[in-house]
Amino acid sequence: MQFLRGLFAVLFLLPFLAVQGLAQDYRLKSGDVLQIEVLEDNTLNRTTLVLPDGQISLPLIGSIRAAGRTLAQVEQDVAAQLSQSFATPPTVYVTLNALAERLPPGEPATIDVFVVGAANAPGRIEMSPGSTLLQAVAQAGGLSPFAAKKRVQLRRTDKNGNEKSYLLNFEAIEMGTGAGGSTRLVDGDVIIVPQRKLFE
Repeated sequence: MQFLRGLFAVLFLLPFLAVQGLAQDYRLKSGDVLQIEVLEDNTLNRTTLVLPDGQISLPLIGSIRAAGRTLAQVEQDVAAQLSQSFATPPTVYVTLNALAERLPPGEPATIDVFVVGAANAPGRIEMSPGSTLLQAVAQAGGLSPFAAKKRVQLRRTDKNGNEKSYLLNFEAIEMGTGAGGSTRLVDGDVIIVPQRKLFE
């Protein structure tokens, strides 16, 4: 009985170990999705796409090459680049979140979304088509403690240049009682996070 349990455990773990081994040797390519984790500063944690030019973009670093390299090589490069901003070299983990998918002809590989205001890492975010508002906020490091969560705006300009503004209650979205978190973003969308007023 003990032998059968041991055999079952080995057979169960074999696929997992094989995938892990492949991931270590796998050479990254455009369209792959990486998960970056920095133990010393979780505001730097993010999911990032390997762009068509083979680069990934990270706060405090800018762009670094990922395509054609292994996860371990990217991990070492990110840690080395971040070391300039830390007293001691940071602990960095880079894992493969998703493999590149073939996009239909004519569909852009990424879209640009802009987060401004009281987010932890505001700025331009490159995302996969079909990404949601919640994913964009997560990639911007979440909202800061000073954010007016009930007055978040999504601004979208259509092909004719007409701008529409949508008011979102992000506090309700976080609690699962509000709508809008699963809104699919399009290229050029701007998420505005105002600062909280004194007694808000």
